[in-house]
Amino acid sequence: MGYVEETNELKLDFKKITRMIGQEVIPVAIQNVNTKEIILVAYTNEQAMLESIKLRRLVLWSTSRNELWYKGKTSGNEFELIEILVNCEQNSLVYKVRPLKGNICHTSYKGVANNCFYRRIDMESMRLVNLKEENE
Repeated sequence: MGYVEETNELKLDFKKITRMIGQEVIPVAIQNVNTKEIILVAYTNEQAMLESIKLRRLVLWSTSRNELWYKGKTSGNEFELIEILVNCEQNSLVYKVRPLKGNICHTSYKGVANNCFYRRIDMESMRLVNLKEENE
């Protein structure tokens, strides 16, 4: 893992979208249909969305690698696509998914994969707090 994933310093990447110029993508929030938890926010393009629908599995567009991202291809942590919601302006989506194995993030806590929203901002100190450590 990298520094950003492990630190408790707040280092938000406000330039992410500007680095994606030329890519025809929209954001997609991934929600666990069972727990209602938002487990990831990523991007999709038309090709990835159609592949997801065809396979009924979570397929996204990797903006850093410029390729289809078959979630679980390397980790084994696959997600069944249950439903797709479209926002009012048709420029973002919510994918409701059912985990078939594991969590969604490349990070882990004590050897168990996280979901991507595993930290919260302490609004007093402006530091990040790991939710799992907070609950121990």
